[in-house]
Amino acid sequence: MSHDPNCIFCRIAAGEIPAQKVHEDDELIAFKDIRPAAPVHLLIIPREHIATLADAEPRHQALLGRMALLAPQLAREHGADNGLRTVINTGPDGGQEVYHLHMHVMGGPRPWKQG
Repeated sequence: MSHDPNCIFCRIAAGEIPAQKVHEDDELIAFKDIRPAAPVHLLIIPREHIATLADAEPRHQALLGRMALLAPQLAREHGADNGLRTVINTGPDGGQEVYHLHMHVMGGPRPWKQG
């Protein structure tokens, strides 16, 4: 499994940097975003270092599906009972800031709604 020692999310996955984890299994970790844009704002990351969604390969298909299925479950568990938003920013023009594939899971009562 790929690991980048300079990647903050790889270091969170390795337990080197603390995070408010809400889910952890053999392939995925989910934790609270440190700069939440919504009442519920979680990040789901694979343990494997995949820089961007564009770098995902056919062998990652099941992993990506697991991320998508985990998102609504975690959103509900954290109080987003009336819907959620999932976002995967990809590359510089896609607004990606940390180059480790991650899915934002946002929900909760608005007015956090933005574009």
